[in-house]
This record gives sequence, C-alpha cells and structure tokens, in this order.
Amino acid sequence: MPPDSFEKKNMQRLSAFRKIHEHFVNFPMPAVNWLWCLGACLITALGLMGLSGLFLAINYQPDIQHAFSSVMTLERRVPAGWLIRSLHMGGATMLFAALYLHIGRGLWYGSYKAPREFVWLSGLLLMALFMVTAFAGYILPWGQMSFWGATVATHAIGSIPLIGKSLLSLLLGGPELGDVALRRFFVLHFALGFIAVALVALHILCLHGVGSTNPTAESRKPDLTTRPFHPFYTIKDAIAVCVFLMVYTGLIFFLPQLIEKQANLLPANPFKTPPAISPEWYLAPFFAMLRAVPSQLGGLIIALSSIIVLFALPWLDRSPRHNARFRPLVSSGWILFFASFLTLTIAGLEPPSAFWILLSRVALVAWFSIFLILLPYASWRDCQQEVKK
Repeated sequence: MPPDSFEKKNMQRLSAFRKIHEHFVNFPMPAVNWLWCLGACLITALGLMGLSGLFLAINYQPDIQHAFSSVMTLERRVPAGWLIRSLHMGGATMLFAALYLHIGRGLWYGSYKAPREFVWLSGLLLMALFMVTAFAGYILPWGQMSFWGATVATHAIGSIPLIGKSLLSLLLGGPELGDVALRRFFVLHFALGFIAVALVALHILCLHGVGSTNPTAESRKPDLTTRPFHPFYTIKDAIAVCVFLMVYTGLIFFLPQLIEKQANLLPANPFKTPPAISPEWYLAPFFAMLRAVPSQLGGLIIALSSIIVLFALPWLDRSPRHNARFRPLVSSGWILFFASFLTLTIAGLEPPSAFWILLSRVALVAWFSIFLILLPYASWRDCQQEVKK
C-alpha cells in the first residue's frame, strides 16, 4: 500500500488527530516576536509541576501532626526527594514569572480586544486558578510561614458580612486551622491541578479559534504574511523553553533561598507569631493590598476588585487600536501599571511600615485610575479620531 494511502486511512480511523494536526502543525501564525513563546514555557512549567506533584502526594501526610515531618523526611531520606520538591517549588516561581510576563504582553499588545475576549477571559480564569492552587499548596508543608500566612488570609474571608463565618467554616471545617482544614487544602490543591490542565486546553482552543495578535499590524510596514506553526514556531518555542529550563535549573541549584522562606523550615507553632508574615512573591501584590486598607473587609474587596477589573478590560478599552506602542497615552499607562505591580510586590514582601503602606496606597490609586479613567478616556479619544478620518 502506498504511504500516502496508508496515512489517509489512519486519518480516517482517527479523525480527531487530523484536527490536532491542523491546529498544531498547519496552524497559520502571524509575525510574532519572542514574547509569544511564553505560552510554551508555561505549559512546560505546568507539566513539570504536575509530575513532581504526583510524586510529592505519594509521600505527604495531610494531618497537622505529621505534615511537616513527612515533608522533612521527603527532603532528607527519600532518594532525590529534595530535587523533586525543589522542582515543584521552583516551578511555582517560574510559572508565575512566565504567567505575569504573558499577561503583561497581552496588555501591551491589546490581546484582550475583540475578537479575542474569550482568550483573555479564559487566561485570567487560569491565573485565578493558579493563585488559589498556589495558596492551597503553600499551606501544605505546615511550617511557620505556611500556618500564619493561611491564618491572615482566612481571617480576611471571615470578615465578609453575613456569609463570612459560614464560608470560613465551610473552607476550614471548623472555627480554626486544623486537621480537617489541612486535608481540604490538600484535596483542593491536588484537584485544581487537573482542572488547570483542562482550562489550558480551553484557552488554547479559544486562541486557535481566532488566531494570535499580529504585533506588526499597526506599524508603517506591517508583516501580514502567515507561516505554519511547524516548523517555524515549534523551533522558536523549543529554543525559548531551553532558556527557560536553564533559568529554572539555576534557580533550583544556585538560589534555593529564593524559593523557600527560612521561617518555613520550622514547624507551625500557633502560639508564636513570626516577626513578619509575608507570602510568596507571586501573591505579594495582593497581600500588600490587604494591608494597605485599614479594615480586613476593605482590603479583601480591593484585592478582589483589582482582579475583576482585569476581566472587564475588553469593555473598558474599546479602541480599534491594539498595540500600545502606537498609543502614547496608553503606553504611559501600562508602564505606570507595571511599576505599580512591582511596587506592590516589593511592599508585600517587606515588613509592614508606614512608608510601604503609603506606597501601596499610591500604587493602588494608580492601578485603578489606569483601568477606570485613563483607558476609557484613551479609548474614547481613539474612536473620535477614527470617526474624523
């Protein structure tokens, strides 16, 4: 039988593979730059975290008497256990670094605009899922910082009027953190990992339905040609993933202090509060928001609103223009937004002080002003200019 006929019959038997072949091999890609390779890096990090997480789950004991000791046993006695755990913890750092850069690229190039609203919304849903998963996983080692970080966060939930105490009881299985709460966080962390894989598939399907943004479309000499995803962009993604893994490896072997706090090397002690409670860096901006507002409820509302406003972005910025490079006012706004995000990250990692709380409040004002004032105004002005043309 001729090879072409054999391949054709196989495609008929497995028609789903034909669709996959079309989407991941022959999929037409515009002239995108290296920032579009961050998606491949994210999938790599998620895959490594999933595999290492399965191994960790085999050795973990989700009860407050043995959780910390089971983690220490894994680190010190299980062959290559320290490496598997480092891969998992380092993976969280690398995943969120790539994720925030991925979202920043989407903001700069207007990837949230029509017809890509569902791509943007599914991506933000993934971000929220990763944050909840990371928070649940942060509690599991049951170290000092894990316990007290969870205490601060859960008390903020309990401050919600009318339903706060019921939500807290549902989450913890009782009035305070204990065995039931730890088991629930373990199940939540484990289950959300598989849900994340499904959401990644949904995100890719949404993207392939409308195609990627062309960063050159609004330039004086736009490159409107398209190329098949393979081999042009598979090779590019492979190079980016290699660099990503080199940084990943360097973080694990040479900078382990950046992926685990020293206070978390001590078992949880409910009777001794650490001198300063701080989360991992990727949750620090939202922790700084909680501290910037005097009331727990107010801080929770502000932190949630900072994410909700991202979901509303496709409707806040209705300008026909995408690339911030050709929108001076919007580019200034995004630079200010990135600076605000960095400021809140540093503030969330620093001990609470009047200076950092004031700086956090200034960053928050800038954050919401960009989304609620600057972008709608810039969008209106761009629309007026288009009408005059």
